[in-house]
Amino acid sequence: MANSPQAKKRIRRNNKRAEINGARMSRIRSFVKKVELACTEGDKEAASTALKAAQPELARGVARGVLHKNTASRKLSRLTKRVSAL
Repeated sequence: MANSPQAKKRIRRNNKRAEINGARMSRIRSFVKKVELACTEGDKEAASTALKAAQPELARGVARGVLHKNTASRKLSRLTKRVSAL
């Protein structure tokens, strides 16, 4: 258990950051799922619209340090490939 005030504050901060980062990841996953759902339904217009909405979300995740740059790039590339294949 944390005894020093600094360690107690660190625990509070870590918990707060984990909650915020979890919400960010959840939001990113939701946007990605919308693209995947539109792809499985075969709706190219909806898929491309969802992809345009997901792209800045992935970039924001990278900027905030929630996602690695290459991970976001890979996800975006694969989604783009799936949408263009429709």
